[in-house]
Amino acid sequence: MTIVSNDPSWWPVINSNIFFTCWLVAAGVVVVYDWVLTLGQEIELIWRQRWSLMTVLYLVIRYIGIPYSVISAYSNMPPVSVTDAVSNIMNYVINLTNVVVAAMLGVIMISRLYAMYQRSWMMLLFLVIICLAVNIACGAIAVIALEHVVVEELILSGAYICYYKFEKDAQLLTSMVWMLNTTWEVLVLCLSVCVAVKHFRDLRRLGPSTGSITGDCFRVLIKSHVLYFASFAGVSCIQLGLLSPGVLKSQSMGAQIINGAFQVFLSVQMFVLGPRLILSVRECHAKLVARFDAETSMNSFFFEERVHVSTSSTV
Repeated sequence: MTIVSNDPSWWPVINSNIFFTCWLVAAGVVVVYDWVLTLGQEIELIWRQRWSLMTVLYLVIRYIGIPYSVISAYSNMPPVSVTDAVSNIMNYVINLTNVVVAAMLGVIMISRLYAMYQRSWMMLLFLVIICLAVNIACGAIAVIALEHVVVEELILSGAYICYYKFEKDAQLLTSMVWMLNTTWEVLVLCLSVCVAVKHFRDLRRLGPSTGSITGDCFRVLIKSHVLYFASFAGVSCIQLGLLSPGVLKSQSMGAQIINGAFQVFLSVQMFVLGPRLILSVRECHAKLVARFDAETSMNSFFFEERVHVSTSSTV
């Protein structure tokens, strides 16, 4: 259904939509900027390495972020006319992309914890079961919630606006998705902290010279994980706040800033920090390999010098 009006009372809605579109464009710029910033590392640590599941996950998450940002901004641009059907399809694509990317990030977290728990099959089975349950539930709830979202095209003083109207329990279902994802992230963080604390206690008891390589790996894993979780926690808090009726229907500047900042933080959490979970580990591994090769070559050099001196002295 298309609503056409030139009533000046709609101008705050037009200004709000333009302001929100600027935030969406800013989110896309952040994603592209980070891609350009890490392109050199990506070529060296991803494209030139042996392909694996983590390689595929990295490339999908990294390169799905750019079209995701374009679709998000395009569907909200006032000069662009989009029919109700196309708007509905875009809404489905954006929200289901969120669910799929969350599932991929869950797989990355499982692989990290599997390595931290020394390839424990019991831990792997536990994490896979929990992750599957959470993501299947989130996917089903998201599909049901999208069925209760009505998209209308508004033509207000020549500006085209897609208006999303929540019916029945759509807001409650959306909040359930975020709460399930938050529960999963808290569980993963707790497991990571527990094994890290245990590992560093063992290092302190055995001495700093023991397990320095694994200690460096654990530091990288924990640092990147804590940063990712802090971002996710911030995004979740903002999302749950936006779902409250007072903020959802408000046209105040504060509500607009919160809504726009949410889009930026969500893009950073999924398409910037998500790929960096893999990139940081690959970079740490490359440095450790380079250090090991340097020590090996140095030891072989001293060995050759020692053999040469010993041989010379016997002549």
